[in-house]
Amino acid sequence: MTPNSVAIVGAAETTELGRIPTLSQIGLHADAALNALADAGLTIQDVDGVATAGHNAVEVAHYLGIAPSWVDGTSVGGCSFMVHVRHAVAALEAGLCRTVLITHGESGRSKLGRYGPSIAPALFDQQFEQPYGVTAPPNRFTLPVLRKMKDDGLTEEQLAMVAVVQREWAAFHPRASFRDPITVEDVLNSRMIAWPFRLLMCCLVTDGGGALVLTTADRAKDFPTRPVYVRGVGEGAETPVVSQMKDFGSSAAFRTSGRLAFESAGIAHSDVDHLMIYDAFAHLPVYGLEDLGFVGRGEGGAFIAEGHTRPGGRLPLNTNGGGLSYMHSGMYGMYALQEGVRQMRGVSPAQVEGAKISLVHGVGGMFAASGTVVLSNEA
Repeated sequence: MTPNSVAIVGAAETTELGRIPTLSQIGLHADAALNALADAGLTIQDVDGVATAGHNAVEVAHYLGIAPSWVDGTSVGGCSFMVHVRHAVAALEAGLCRTVLITHGESGRSKLGRYGPSIAPALFDQQFEQPYGVTAPPNRFTLPVLRKMKDDGLTEEQLAMVAVVQREWAAFHPRASFRDPITVEDVLNSRMIAWPFRLLMCCLVTDGGGALVLTTADRAKDFPTRPVYVRGVGEGAETPVVSQMKDFGSSAAFRTSGRLAFESAGIAHSDVDHLMIYDAFAHLPVYGLEDLGFVGRGEGGAFIAEGHTRPGGRLPLNTNGGGLSYMHSGMYGMYALQEGVRQMRGVSPAQVEGAKISLVHGVGGMFAASGTVVLSNEA
């Protein structure tokens, strides 16, 4: 890709977040899509490219009244929307379409009109893990994190601190699900879910959605919002079966996706002003910091515990509160992208002063896939 050849000109979440018993899953897609198009000053008739995950992309396009010339139904878990951004950049650069709408909607809490799983269980997963009771994210993610605790010295207190710091960021956001301060002791005293994950180390279960509108950079200045340029992108994949990770202490998908994003953006780590790392569980920001190269192997937990990612720290991380405190309907990647866009527009309730580059990184499944997007507010 060519850095900054494509820009995000519309971005919005659903009108409500949290508990939405009045909208089905596809209704959430539509609500988010219409909000994002209104943000861009566009209508349905302006869209000729559609991408979504967790729901049939053709059905979403049909429901919205769009007959697209380009469609992407890539669904590899919660990072699918980062991957969609990468694919949309390629499509727009190739002239396959002019205006791309990426949508997300998920009735994770109310479970209204849900359409299948966000990522279909792999055949290997059904054969070799599910028969032994490894059936849900909390008990699937325990395998790598326990090995990382043993090999790299990650502690329960450091995991707890991830939740504490992100709650500090959530306090700035009126739309965050949880805003009250918590302590390490609060986290460690919360109910055990699956060792070592306690309740406050686990993501929320909510309803909501979001959408993005992308177009070529030469058109971006014609829109009412401040353009947010896609400077770099990457994606990667490793294994659908968590037990078959090559190294439980590091994600090959993270490393590949991150490397490609940095290379395509042409930036160094010191250029990043703001960072979003998908945090379905408290260990993921630790892996992300290490695998993206911001810190060395085994240093992520201490980096967060020492306060470097909290408000006032040198590397603001998950400034909306993340999946632990802001919002998590099941596929969190769209909400991380939304906060990256807000930061680059300068309108986040937890705004990082002077931020020019935001890196948004996601996970799909249990380290199965990854997507990374570098955003900039400078052409």
